Amino acid sequence: MPRLVLLIDRDDDTREMYAEFFKSLGVELVEAADGRDGLAQAISRNPEVIVTDTRLPGIDGYELCTLLRRDSTTRATPIVVVTGDGYEADIARARAAGADSVLVKPCLPQALFAEIHTLVQQAREARTPVLPLLADNEAAQPSSSVPTPRRGVQAKALSRTFHRHDTTKPPTAPPDLVCPACDRRLVYQRSHIGGVSERHAEQWDDYECLAGCGVFQYRQRTRTLRKVS
Repeated sequence: MPRLVLLIDRDDDTREMYAEFFKSLGVELVEAADGRDGLAQAISRNPEVIVTDTRLPGIDGYELCTLLRRDSTTRATPIVVVTGDGYEADIARARAAGADSVLVKPCLPQALFAEIHTLVQQAREARTPVLPLLADNEAAQPSSSVPTPRRGVQAKALSRTFHRHDTTKPPTAPPDLVCPACDRRLVYQRSHIGGVSERHAEQWDDYECLAGCGVFQYRQRTRTLRKVS
């Protein structure tokens, strides 16, 4: 179960419907009716997952996602957008702003909870260190023939069936980012899909600052941006 969920929606009936369902499961829920209050609650309460609509007073849901991704407190917090804007362009916009998942209204509480459960599980697994593994052919050999890793180095078996590649159409939409040096919008270039296995995949998104500040890389799992050249 998620320990704390933040629900941001301007409609009182919608919040009440979700609140009753989540509280029946023993999940603590914090509510907000507009974007500004939602942003404040997210930073101060540190929820394990944030659920927001796109049509919010004050700060709309798209801008809210962008602000949440820029703040160090909420940068890695899973965000679920539940919206009545069901066009493909609206869904893509929400993902580009930082949403991990987009559900279209009407959305039953059970469907929302199932999505939250999946994201929370993924977030917790991402924070769990990958234990050293041996490839199948190495495990079958006598223990004396298995090389000992250097001290301080973990041996991770890379799945040979997992396809690692570069793409401009990654599974997770790259977020809109600004250059940390000049605050101008970074231009997305490509993504690298890698990692240990399909279950523990990594997505690294490459960006360029057209002002000449350099090339940057955004890592989806840790939600960190760093300059690479």
